[in-house]
Amino acid sequence: MTFIAGAINAGGFLAIGQYTSHMSGIVSGMADSLALWNWTIVLSGLGAFMAFTAGAATTAMIINWARHSYLRSEYALPILLEAMVLILFGALDGMQWNYDWLWTSVTVAVLCYIMGLQNAIITKMSHSEFRTTHVTGMVTDIGIELGKLFYWNPNKNDPKKPIVRGDRAKLKLLIKLVLLFFLGGVTGAFGFKHLGFTFTVGLASILVLIASAPILDDLHAARVLLMRRRRTEHELGEGKNRSE
Repeated sequence: MTFIAGAINAGGFLAIGQYTSHMSGIVSGMADSLALWNWTIVLSGLGAFMAFTAGAATTAMIINWARHSYLRSEYALPILLEAMVLILFGALDGMQWNYDWLWTSVTVAVLCYIMGLQNAIITKMSHSEFRTTHVTGMVTDIGIELGKLFYWNPNKNDPKKPIVRGDRAKLKLLIKLVLLFFLGGVTGAFGFKHLGFTFTVGLASILVLIASAPILDDLHAARVLLMRRRRTEHELGEGKNRSE
């Protein structure tokens, strides 16, 4: 998922010249543009911000609905939705637009929506420990764990002062995530440069593959439940006929 986030982010930059996972930059750009009375950029940034928020909200709604429905695919469903929206992003290149600004605005909104979807998926899955599109947070956590790892604990025998220990497993995972985001960015840049928007098909296929197993499990469970209900109704019907 982190690899794909990096690929989408890099591909989006090649498509529209803007990184769509960086909400800090977008909000800062809105503030600067507002001070300069550049309402075009302010409204564009607001649209991107709202699309990212809508993506995160969509993930939260799907996951909570799946949990209340006792489904195994609580995380797989938003991943599948991400794949579908990613295909939509790829299809935007083939559409005819009368105004370039409209194409750019829709593309930015779709990309930000995808980023919001994925960021919320991993946030919910890891209980707010990790975010695949937020490299700043991951680098901050790496720095924190390194600081804890190299801390010398001068008062080891003082029970009032707890020993500071770095979480090596978390540190390794964070480093892997940052590297995967970087590799995804390189792959996405090459892919979109040489294959264009059709490269999204490959990324979407990976997402579908990730989501397929839990969704198939839920479909199988629903099929078994339906067969049991039909069998029970059939047996109840036969028992009623015999009693009559």
